[in-house]
Amino acid sequence: MNIRSLKLIREVMINSGKWISIEISQDSIYLSFRDVELGTPRADENFTFTVRFAEDSFFTAFYNNIWDIDFLSKYNFKNQLLSEEVLFNIREVKFIDFEYLNTFFYNYKKNKSVSVVEDFDIHNIRNDFFMLIETDEIAIVVGGNQMDFFSPFERLDDASLRELSNEWMLYFLRYHLKRNIIKDPMCENHPLLHTDK
Repeated sequence: MNIRSLKLIREVMINSGKWISIEISQDSIYLSFRDVELGTPRADENFTFTVRFAEDSFFTAFYNNIWDIDFLSKYNFKNQLLSEEVLFNIREVKFIDFEYLNTFFYNYKKNKSVSVVEDFDIHNIRNDFFMLIETDEIAIVVGGNQMDFFSPFERLDDASLRELSNEWMLYFLRYHLKRNIIKDPMCENHPLLHTDK
């Protein structure tokens, strides 16, 4: 993914996105999100996508309250496995931003890391890719030397990501014309709908 695509991923996540699950299987970490502004909704489906990190992957949670990261207590260290549903509203998303990462050390009292790399140090990230997500309760950093994005139907590349983003924008514009008939909370709370105020 190019830099423009990473910026687009940030944009489609921060308005109403929610982090809904984490799966760790040896050296692969999957984070799934819903209510992202990608695609056109089908009946009874959420807008979702998944990010996968692999090859020397790591996951670090920054927190003030231990109960906010209770999902990590279920990590099986012996087999390096975790599969948990979570629900966090996304406040901010960044990619490969060391300056933003440094704010986590000041804004949160503690951090906990999981990695296949024995000498992993969150103060000295050596991976090619990492993603930073801040929620209302915690912040996370997840990374690896390989990063992939998936919709429910395909692996995303720059072109397919742009196409899904355009589909959602057309859906949003059509919704705006019919908003007295149907109600979609993602569209109702979108900043573009409130720019005329």
